[in-house]
Amino acid sequence: MTADPAQTYTIGIDFGTLSGRALVVRVSDGAELASAVHEYPHGVVDDTLPTTGEKLPPDWALQVPEDYREVLRKAVPAAIEAAGIDPSQVIGIGTDFTACTMVPTTDDGTPLNEVPQFADRKHAYVKLWRHHAAQGQADRINQVAAERGESWLARYGGLISSEWEFAKGLQVLEEDPEVYAAIEHWVEGADWIVWQLTGTYTRNACTAGYKGIRQDGAYPSKEYLAALNPDFADFVETKVDWPIIQLGENAGGLSAQAAEWTGLPEGIAVSAGNVDAHVTNPAGQAIAPGQMVAIMGTSTCHIMNSDELREVPGMCGVVEGGVTKGLYGYEAGQSGVGDIFAWYVRNGVPASYTEEAEKQGVSVHEILTAKAAEQGVGEHGLIALDWHSGNRSVLVDHDLSGVIVGQTLATRPEEIYRALIEATAFGARTIVDAFNTAGVPVKEFVAAGGLVKNPLLMQIYADILDLPITVVTSDQAPALGSAIHAAVAAGAYPDVAAAAEKMGRSEKAKFKPIAENVEIYAKLYQEYTLLHDYFGRGENEVMHRLRELRRDAAARRNGN
Repeated sequence: MTADPAQTYTIGIDFGTLSGRALVVRVSDGAELASAVHEYPHGVVDDTLPTTGEKLPPDWALQVPEDYREVLRKAVPAAIEAAGIDPSQVIGIGTDFTACTMVPTTDDGTPLNEVPQFADRKHAYVKLWRHHAAQGQADRINQVAAERGESWLARYGGLISSEWEFAKGLQVLEEDPEVYAAIEHWVEGADWIVWQLTGTYTRNACTAGYKGIRQDGAYPSKEYLAALNPDFADFVETKVDWPIIQLGENAGGLSAQAAEWTGLPEGIAVSAGNVDAHVTNPAGQAIAPGQMVAIMGTSTCHIMNSDELREVPGMCGVVEGGVTKGLYGYEAGQSGVGDIFAWYVRNGVPASYTEEAEKQGVSVHEILTAKAAEQGVGEHGLIALDWHSGNRSVLVDHDLSGVIVGQTLATRPEEIYRALIEATAFGARTIVDAFNTAGVPVKEFVAAGGLVKNPLLMQIYADILDLPITVVTSDQAPALGSAIHAAVAAGAYPDVAAAAEKMGRSEKAKFKPIAENVEIYAKLYQEYTLLHDYFGRGENEVMHRLRELRRDAAARRNGN
């Protein structure tokens, strides 16, 4: 695509779990000119600490913040060069981030792991969204809130996740008080990267509401926090609270330092920080009430606007203006989706399948998908639970684990693969049913992310949900959504809705339910629900007992 010198452009930067992507977008119509990806050199730190080699406990997931800066230095200039535009034509930058990903910083935004005295302390590093080692703290947060009748708890489906700001912060306090004392700002990654771009710390309404328990203009009270731990009483006051800006607002001009990193003009608009899931709705032109967007990748986030405020059991949160101004934004999610398929391919597939894939010049996933597509619905005789990374919605319990029922000596790898795909679709159906039952109807299912490229998977979802599935046609929907917000921050459009109408893109009802499949999957869903409630709602606590035994064994191995 040739750049028009008369046009203006914005850049959307999507900071994912393993890499950051910069996308150059034309402001007039949302055309995507070019993109560039930078893989994080340290990836996900979940085994050993980079500086010391210290073995990390189970359920830890850290990152190195310098990897994020490298995206600004590498991916942005590469995308501009590939687009063939003059940097002076860029009028704004928008960013999105995984959430809840927390950066402990000093007063000037320096991550604590970059402070020499804390470089060897694991709690000084970024806690990635999938850091689940604060489950004990989350359990106490929920128990004390329920006992005290805290009004905000229902806004989060009755449960606060171990992934979120308060559980992770409480874990730092209780496991490394010295690091906790040194934290001057407990910063969402979404806000930290904007701080790096502008030189000014701003806190966005999205993460503050969904991950920071900010409702109706206030955080949990000092009295409540003291009930969790007396030394936690001033957590909000000293580490969290900061003026809030709304999505699409200009967070500040690009700083001289960030201009040098990126090669862009100093002073151009940088939009408020945002989350990779929530920013995708505008990219898919799905901001009307009832349009549930599922961002399907390593995990899945489900985001939907509504004009009604309801309490949905097991939702991740409802925040006024959390997606777009003037509507209530709802969030739910599945902790593992693509991660589950990847785990199975790494650990459960015979070498013969890898050899076959190499001969055909395709991936093992494609081989498994092709073989699975030859099966009829229910033919494999399996049912699985999609909890290999715990359950985010509707149970909000990251100590749950995966299950496959029905395996025999005749079970084939592609059958297990299909059962795992179906399990994730059943998990999505569980979420949709919860919203419908609570009076927040899901009228349209809109899919985005890497998994939409798998037609078998998408058809299975349509059949299990019994809904037509609209597909966001951008391969880089979060980055496109960030570019849309950048256009609003730069003043090119009056609001996000107007920008999304011109710059977003989707294909309506690309996958439609097949009646015969819907009928059979309805029976399988009943079996899934029985297993879901048996293992997930307290009838059998075996998963929690096994997880505790695992932690005890790890502690013994590490000499603790």
